[in-house]
Amino acid sequence: MYPVLVATVAVAVIGFVMGMLLITVGKKFKVEVDEKQLAVREYLPGNNCGGCGYAGCDAMAEAIVKGEAPVNGCPVGGAPVAEKISQVMGVSADAQEKQVAFVKCFGSCEHTSLKSNYVGIHDCSAASASGISPWKCDFGCMGLGTCEKACPFGAIHVIDGVAVVDRNLCKACGKCVAACPRHLIEIIPDKATYAVRCSSHNKGPAVKKSCDIGCIGCSLCTRQCENGAITIENNLAHIDYEKCVGCGKCAEKCPAKAITKR
Repeated sequence: MYPVLVATVAVAVIGFVMGMLLITVGKKFKVEVDEKQLAVREYLPGNNCGGCGYAGCDAMAEAIVKGEAPVNGCPVGGAPVAEKISQVMGVSADAQEKQVAFVKCFGSCEHTSLKSNYVGIHDCSAASASGISPWKCDFGCMGLGTCEKACPFGAIHVIDGVAVVDRNLCKACGKCVAACPRHLIEIIPDKATYAVRCSSHNKGPAVKKSCDIGCIGCSLCTRQCENGAITIENNLAHIDYEKCVGCGKCAEKCPAKAITKR
């Protein structure tokens, strides 16, 4: 009986000593967290999507408290979250223009055609790495859904061979932009009325052979725009949304119908 009692006391003493040691170490190396940072983090949505430019919501909260990021910097939370965070920080939240993802391709099955059969992994990045382009256009959407799988909000789907963004669900987090191996997706203002649905840098004749609605770089749109909002860069029309007023004259004159109303 005595050995058992000794062992029990020894274990109790060791447990007490270790507990005190852990408490002491915990206090010594405790990382102080700003109360404001905890409050800001509570209001952030927790998607950790990286759309704000930071590694996650914790990093974003820390940056906001340090003054390195704006209170309205969360694209997912939008205005409601920005308003709550602004109250915590004691500053005003400027109105943030809504942004959405846009796929610069309209080369669906109706407008282009297959030139080869791809039977590898059903993923755009894998197909791109293989060097195989299933569709005739080497610049267009591959339609294998890498962007669709990357979107945490279910805002993008492949329809008739081309990715399409649901503007109501999109949070402009940028994950689809990063996932697309052909860089076909960009973030644009949601209020943008017209957009160029093409990414081909080929010259006119080559474009028409691969897609019947591809931009041929003819410059008619640039001559129609009274605000200098459209330029031709590398055989492709580009709209400057800071200058565009949405008049639609460019779309009216586009012979290829590559500029369309959203």
